[in-house]
Amino acid sequence: MTLANKSSVVIVSPALADSNNGNWQTARRWQKLLQSHYRVRVIKQWPDHANAPDEDCLMLALHARRSASSIAAWAKHRHSTAQTPGLVVALTGTDLYKDLPDNADAQQSLQLASQLIVLQDEALNSVPAQHRHKTHAVFQSTTSRPTLDKTRRHLHAIAVGHLRAEKQPDTLMDAAALLAGQPGIYLTHVGAALETAYANQAQQTMAMNPNYRWLGALAHELTRKRIQRAHLLVHMSKMEGGAHVVMEAVTSGTPVLASNMEGNVGMLGRDYAGYFEVGNSAQLARLLQTAQADVRAGCPAGSLMHTLRRQCAARARLFTASAEQTALLNLIDLELKTHAQH
Repeated sequence: MTLANKSSVVIVSPALADSNNGNWQTARRWQKLLQSHYRVRVIKQWPDHANAPDEDCLMLALHARRSASSIAAWAKHRHSTAQTPGLVVALTGTDLYKDLPDNADAQQSLQLASQLIVLQDEALNSVPAQHRHKTHAVFQSTTSRPTLDKTRRHLHAIAVGHLRAEKQPDTLMDAAALLAGQPGIYLTHVGAALETAYANQAQQTMAMNPNYRWLGALAHELTRKRIQRAHLLVHMSKMEGGAHVVMEAVTSGTPVLASNMEGNVGMLGRDYAGYFEVGNSAQLARLLQTAQADVRAGCPAGSLMHTLRRQCAARARLFTASAEQTALLNLIDLELKTHAQH
């Protein structure tokens, strides 16, 4: 099929390349995964000047609230007040865990959408009940990296995320304080300080415990290499739609210690052995001590580290580009065929 004969799919993202944030990364990746089957462009606001409104067959809008004006314009153009043909809305963590159920724009976007996407399967629980029948889980993907051999002399854990309240950075810092004076556990914290209080706390934690290092923001490639070299990734968030860094660890053979909240459970599975309760630094410290002992013993079968490695290897298949592409194509093909029948 020539490019001219392909259906036109427009991806609406509240952030474009100049922002280089999670929304843009998702929009650009989806464009690449879909462009062999459709004509795809990424825009910030619909309609735009690239196509006449009637030429676009399907809109894939990221963020129910922030893309609400484009979603409403698509529905108005099609004289629809509910389940608008060709309108697929992808719900972010902010949509699910912050804006719903109180934001009217986000609520209207769900009402207007013909199909909804969430980024991990536990997120279905946070979609309002009346919309779950049209909701599909599409796991995001990332490139895999080789699993590296790691020392048995000590345990190195890394946390990646900007220092802000939702990421609960003080959980790792408090765990570091509890582990102060205990050799053999090294903690690295990567991320820009978006709140001054956390920057001060990180500096104080480094001063009191040399085994904790806050590096600030690093380039993505350098961060991925550090994740590859670490024994563990620690993910402490209290609110998350489905953290990209968790995928990057799992697909690098680096197991995860994660806060027991919906976004992490949806990524790692309900039976995952590496959870600690949100904000529970003492529980995290105990898990790190157990992992250290396992590493020194060579991670024998049945140990925590052996179990985490096995469970992460099983989840890695969910985060491949082929799995994400298949899920997206199946959903879009279904929507376009249903639309064509009507």
